[in-house]
Amino acid sequence: MAKIKKDTNLRKAILQAAITGQLISNVEGATETGKQLLDRIIEERNAKLLADWEEAKKKNPKAKKPAPIVASEIAEDEIPFEIPESWCWCRLGDVIDLLSGRDLEPSEYNSLSKGIPYMTGASNFENEKLLVNRWTDKPATISRFGDLLITCKGTIGELAINHVGEIHIARQIMAIRNTDFINLSFLKFFLISRVDKIQKQAKSMIPGISREDMLGFLFPLPPLAVQNAIVAKLEEVLPLVDAYENAVLQKEELKTALPDKVKKAILQEAIQGKLTEEWRKTATIEETGKQLLDRIIEERNAKLLAQWEEAKKKNPKAKKPTPIVASEIAEDEIPFEIPESWCWCRLSNLCNLYTGNSINETEKKLKYTNIKDGWVYIGTKDVGFDQTINYDNGIKIPFEKDTFRIAPKNTVLMCIEGGSAGRKIAFTNQDVCFGNKLCCFNPYKYEVEKFLFYFLQSTVFTDAFKDNINGIIGGVSINKIKDMLFPLPPLAEQEKIVEIIEQMLPLCEKLERKENINDK
Repeated sequence: MAKIKKDTNLRKAILQAAITGQLISNVEGATETGKQLLDRIIEERNAKLLADWEEAKKKNPKAKKPAPIVASEIAEDEIPFEIPESWCWCRLGDVIDLLSGRDLEPSEYNSLSKGIPYMTGASNFENEKLLVNRWTDKPATISRFGDLLITCKGTIGELAINHVGEIHIARQIMAIRNTDFINLSFLKFFLISRVDKIQKQAKSMIPGISREDMLGFLFPLPPLAVQNAIVAKLEEVLPLVDAYENAVLQKEELKTALPDKVKKAILQEAIQGKLTEEWRKTATIEETGKQLLDRIIEERNAKLLAQWEEAKKKNPKAKKPTPIVASEIAEDEIPFEIPESWCWCRLSNLCNLYTGNSINETEKKLKYTNIKDGWVYIGTKDVGFDQTINYDNGIKIPFEKDTFRIAPKNTVLMCIEGGSAGRKIAFTNQDVCFGNKLCCFNPYKYEVEKFLFYFLQSTVFTDAFKDNINGIIGGVSINKIKDMLFPLPPLAEQEKIVEIIEQMLPLCEKLERKENINDK
């Protein structure tokens, strides 16, 4: 299989969003600006230089006092893009210590695992990891655990964090020292995003970049808390990009289906809790999915009883409603494992599901065309395959018509009958009346509607939907849909999943549009 190219359009778009401050918004704990962080880094580096000088004077009283580090001047026309106000531009030389490598003689290294690893260049880098194939017991330029390594001669711009330990680096490699002030994973992502710019600075017959090139490179410095948050976000999102890049290798075969396959992969990861694995490690779960389900059912039962009490005022013999209970689910019904804090339930536990009202073409023309005040009436044809709704179809139901069913704003409409059953789905942005071939998924109070919207587009739901289609016209009954399983996460996790999905899907759509243009 061909080597996966990491800087695809999708990856570049995500990294560009990260380094320009668009990937995340507000970050808790970011009390220090980038400029204040820069000042603190320079202050600490100067203090270290003076301490080193004091030590040097003990051996050589004539040791020269070091010149203090000062923040570099940056001209306005050098700045390549805008960054948030809390960030600041600097040069890498302002904030990093850079170690240049040194070659060893053949007699100074071996292939027998004696000494420490000896890294010579791009051949030691694979998918941002380090491969060891030679060792030395005569190291001279030693990179330590946590340093960021970059190849600087020959193949330029290969990057990896040193997770090996002490290693000797050859002249084809530079090491950016591990520091408490810069998250080197953030710096790595930044350099990956700008690798084309770095490579353009290469000089001589054998391409190479000098120390001066690296130290003079412009760097957008966020507060440290923001750096950490961006890294955490990228570590959630980039594994999905890896899956996308694997799919790109089959581009010719999947040219039209690829974006849809990527979307399905993202949604499947979402509803299985895989998008939020890292998030759960640090999140505090105040209410589990099971507790949320119990609360929903409790509130629904309270509402039923309140309605019964009202009904008794008009009809003392009104029948007391049967209490709602959580549906039983057999072990062999469960399609996949979910996190411990989630729970399985049925859609009927969470949603009020109902179809709309049928209107024939004669009624539309005679009764409901060109009405000024009323609910827009949505038929199957008004729901697009692109998840849009045509609200300007000229058909309205007068507000006084209380016999028509309403799909409230922020609920899901899905076609459940006919050729587009299960394929047309859209999110309402206003109250509407709707047709009898459409089903409204109207969540109860404690359900996040958008998580439900994305679940209904996942493979696990669409496959279950297809398995239940029957009849001459082809459709799925409301009762069948109510009985379908739903993986219920805690509310906070639902919100987190929706946030990640809504960052990823527009990038996939952007790439799809670009592919379509290229095909033409």
